[in-house]
Amino acid sequence: MEKATADPLSNRGASHAADEDHPPHHGMSPRQYITTRFTSLKPPMVATPNPFRLVRMITRMQWAFFFIAFFAWTWDAFDFFTVSLTVAELAETFGKTNTDITWGITLVLMFRSVGSIIFGIAADRYGRKWPFVVNNVLFIILELGTGFCNTYQQFLACRALFGVAMGGLYGNAAATALEDLPEEVRGLMSGFLQQGYAFGYLLATAFARGLVGTTSHAWRPLYWFGACPPVLIILFRLALPETSVYQQRESVRRTAQNHGDSVSKTFLREGKVALKRHWALLTYLVLLMTGFNFMAHGSQDLYPTMLQNQFNFNPNEVTVTQVVANLGAMLGGTVVGFFSQTFGRRLSIIVMCFVGGALLYPYTFVSSHAVIAAAFFEQFCVQGAWGVIPIHLMELSPGAFRTFVVGTSYQLGNLVSSASSTIESTIGERFPLPPRGTVHRYDYGKVICIFMACVYVYVIILTFIGPEHLRRKFDVVHDADVREVAGEDIISEAIHRRERMGMGLSDEDLQDAAEVRREEERDREREKPSSHHV
Repeated sequence: MEKATADPLSNRGASHAADEDHPPHHGMSPRQYITTRFTSLKPPMVATPNPFRLVRMITRMQWAFFFIAFFAWTWDAFDFFTVSLTVAELAETFGKTNTDITWGITLVLMFRSVGSIIFGIAADRYGRKWPFVVNNVLFIILELGTGFCNTYQQFLACRALFGVAMGGLYGNAAATALEDLPEEVRGLMSGFLQQGYAFGYLLATAFARGLVGTTSHAWRPLYWFGACPPVLIILFRLALPETSVYQQRESVRRTAQNHGDSVSKTFLREGKVALKRHWALLTYLVLLMTGFNFMAHGSQDLYPTMLQNQFNFNPNEVTVTQVVANLGAMLGGTVVGFFSQTFGRRLSIIVMCFVGGALLYPYTFVSSHAVIAAAFFEQFCVQGAWGVIPIHLMELSPGAFRTFVVGTSYQLGNLVSSASSTIESTIGERFPLPPRGTVHRYDYGKVICIFMACVYVYVIILTFIGPEHLRRKFDVVHDADVREVAGEDIISEAIHRRERMGMGLSDEDLQDAAEVRREEERDREREKPSSHHV
């Protein structure tokens, strides 16, 4: 495995420090910004690259970072869906209703935002590695704890804490996977990364079939098994260093420390600059992610109920439809993510929303087995738009707080949209259908169709009026926020500092050298008055 990836700082001189990385809309008045929303959708008209050539551009270290993030995100989804797949069994064990057990799901969604704030700030301040490791240690403890719960209260407590751990992973996984990649491959790998969630759902479905109800321990083996893979994920992550982009930021902070500002003080100043410059953007990202999470939950959560209750599908037919839909999701995320590098992030999202809206009728009204094809293409569009999101959020987020902003905007949007299935179910009960025996039936398809049409319109409008920063450079040299905090001299010194470290000089060596320089400067200052007196 390669020791490190190419460091953009190492081959840049101080003269490049003036190349500030402002977004395309920087300096525009509100009127100018609004008038450019349509023209800015025009694709950059670059040739679509060969995806196999792009894959070959990725170094072994970058692959290692990507796969550790992908598998962690996949297992995050696996752990989340264990409750969804064992609701009936949990209700029987704890003597509760299915609705009572779903509070375990709700608590996870509610506490995700807490985790994204805590672990996001930790990852931006202390690095991607150790917060990632702590996250996965918590996964092990809480999945084991859930498997050994004997009361309903213990179950709710474990799931609430699990929500904190789960919420902290997304931003860190996105940063770990994408920030060191070459610009050309980010769209492709963003789509691939996002579909780890769908892959985790498929794995959870498969292992639930094999582990739940097959032993005397009922549902518990699924949770015990869920605690095992994070051990391997932790060991793999411990063998890897920090990402190159984070090392650059840490180098600037340590260089500033040699000039009298502590690392924490520099980090706080970066936060103040980010909040001052980007507060409107941060608000926009939360609103955008609210729409995207409504789009995902609105199209998926109540769909199995619709198939079974309204279309009379048996459990095997429901499973097949869901698996095919998830395969469409995985393909759509990867394909659309790849083409967003050529056609732009916003245009790709808008096109997918238009096509997904056109497919709503067959997705919710075709009651034969042909609906399986509609489910495939509908989820292709939903997750195709989602495949753009990881890199779109990364490119828009302030560099010093990238993990925090990506994770928190995603999880706050998830929190707001967590009531999607409840909203659809409640409205659906207002449209009863002729009962089947003792089973009450409802026209859930009509409700899902109307709900999703509104969500698609919302996402299209918000994406259209929003900004884009396609092919943004993530290195410190191109970060205008860092330049305002640290200044040209500190960044230039950090460049040379990393070059010397590449030649084998340790941090301690550099700090000793800085102390020697300061002592020499003090000596010169003391000599000045005596020289003047003479």
